[in-house]
Amino acid sequence: MPATREELIDRARALAPAIRGRAAQTAEQRRPHDDSIRDLIEAEIIQMLVPRRFGGSEVSLSTLFDVVEIISAACPSTGWIASFYVAHNTYVVRFPEETQEELLGPRGYVLLPAAQAADMHAVKVPGGWEVSGRAAWGSGIMHADWVQISGQAEDGRRSFLLPVSAVEVIDNWHYAGMAGTGSNDYQACKVFVPDRHAVDAVAFHAGVTEGSKLHPNPLYSIPFLISAYCTILPVLTGSLKGALEAFGQGVERRVRNFGGAVVRDQQMAHVTLGEMEIASLVASDLARTVFDAAEATMGVRDFTLDDRVAAKGKTAYVSKLCRDTVNAMMASAGASSYHLDQPLQRIWRDLNTVCSHAFWDWDVSREAAGRQRLGLPQVNPLV
Repeated sequence: MPATREELIDRARALAPAIRGRAAQTAEQRRPHDDSIRDLIEAEIIQMLVPRRFGGSEVSLSTLFDVVEIISAACPSTGWIASFYVAHNTYVVRFPEETQEELLGPRGYVLLPAAQAADMHAVKVPGGWEVSGRAAWGSGIMHADWVQISGQAEDGRRSFLLPVSAVEVIDNWHYAGMAGTGSNDYQACKVFVPDRHAVDAVAFHAGVTEGSKLHPNPLYSIPFLISAYCTILPVLTGSLKGALEAFGQGVERRVRNFGGAVVRDQQMAHVTLGEMEIASLVASDLARTVFDAAEATMGVRDFTLDDRVAAKGKTAYVSKLCRDTVNAMMASAGASSYHLDQPLQRIWRDLNTVCSHAFWDWDVSREAAGRQRLGLPQVNPLV
C-alpha cells in the first residue's frame, strides 16, 4: 500500500535524527551517506511523487515541501539530493510510455541526476541518437542508476536518458558548501541512445509531452522551472531551520570570554534570536505560497509569464532571506562557531553555496520582475 502524506511526514521526522548524526560525515566524504539513501528508499520517500500506476504514492506537491524541509533541517546536502531524486522521478513520466515502464516498472522509482544545461551534442543514427558531451552539476550521480542529459540535436534541443553505466563520473566536486551532495560532473562519449529514451527538450521544459498526457494528474505536466523552484525551496527553508536550531543551542550554552556574561540572559540575545526565529517562519511561509500557487494553477489553466516571473521572484527572495539570515547568525554566534565540528558553520556554508544557483539569482530575478511590471520583454531564458 503506497504511503500517505501523514505517513511520509512521520517517516521523515523519524529519520531526521540519524540523518543529522551523519551530516558531518556526509560532508567529509563528499557524497550522500549510503545509509541515508537506503533509509529514504525504505521509507518510500523517494517514491512519493511516482504515479500510483507504478506503485508510487502520487501525493500532493505540497507533501514534497513538508518532507524535504524536515530532511534538510537535519542535513542540507541530504535534503538536496532527496528532493532531486523525488522530483526527478516525475521527469521520467515525460518520456514515452515504454520508457516509463522500463525505468519505473521494476522498482517503482529511479535514482536520477538530471542535467538540463545544453552541454550535449547528439547525432541521429538508425534507431536513435549518438550522444556525446559533459554534464555539470550532477546532483544525485553518486547513487544513480540512470542519468538525464540535454543537448543540441540535429532537429533542435533534446533531452536523453542513459543508464549510469554508459557515462563516466568525473571526481570534481570539491566545494566549501553542499559538499555532501557529491554533485560531480558526468560525461558520455558517443553513447547510443534509443529513440524511446529521447524527448523534445522544448516540450519537456514546457511540461506537456505525449508521456505526461498518459497521466490525469496535472503534477506531471507542470513547467520545468516551476517544478525546479518547488524542488529547491524546502531545502532552503529547511536548512535555515537547521541553522536556527544550531544557533539557538549556541545561545543557550555560550558564555562571553573575559567578561563571563551568560548570553542567554542578555536582552540583545533575545532580540537577535527572535529576529532569526521570525525570519525562519517568514521564509517557510513565503515558500509555501509558491507551492500553493502551483497547485492552484496546474490542471486549471496554463502557467502564464506572470506566474513564472512571480514564482522565480519569490524563490529568489526566499533564497536571499535565508542567506542573509544565516550570515547574520554567524556574525552573532561567536568565533567558536567557526570550528569545523560545529553544525552552524557547515549549514552556513551550505546555504551560501546553494543560494548562488543560477535559477534563483537575485539580480536576474528582480530585473525580470521589474521588466514584467513595465511590460517589457523578458531577456533571460530562465523565466
